[in-house]
Amino acid sequence: MKIRRSEKRDLVQLTILFNKYRMFYNKPSDLEGCKVFIKRRLDNNDSCFFVATVKSQLIGFVQLYSSFSSVEMEKLYILNDLFVLEQFRHKGVADKLMQRAEEFANNNQACRLVLETHKKNKIAQMLYIKRGWEMDAEHYFYNFKC
Repeated sequence: MKIRRSEKRDLVQLTILFNKYRMFYNKPSDLEGCKVFIKRRLDNNDSCFFVATVKSQLIGFVQLYSSFSSVEMEKLYILNDLFVLEQFRHKGVADKLMQRAEEFANNNQACRLVLETHKKNKIAQMLYIKRGWEMDAEHYFYNFKC
């Protein structure tokens, strides 16, 4: 298995993975919408995908968005998406993707990486804790639906 930054040639396979990721969160299948979304991210360079590959098959990905902390006056990254195909889970793929995301943030002088996960997603939470991530007990997060 290899972890590398995605390239435009990954669009078709990444679209399929991204669609499966969304379906994991009970969204309807939308391959064309996923393709357009990912292509925009890659073309505009406004997010960063790292992919896990076995031979030439993409088996997982992590997506990071760049943001800033006004209080710290530094860059931060939002680890927005992490997904591994079911048949490759529990084999260290997600751990390696997280490791690469952490290295990327460190190498790009970010003050931190942040993420959110569903309260019921205990498997992911165990991975984050194992990797040294800490749950934020000091802040509330609110959403405004547009």
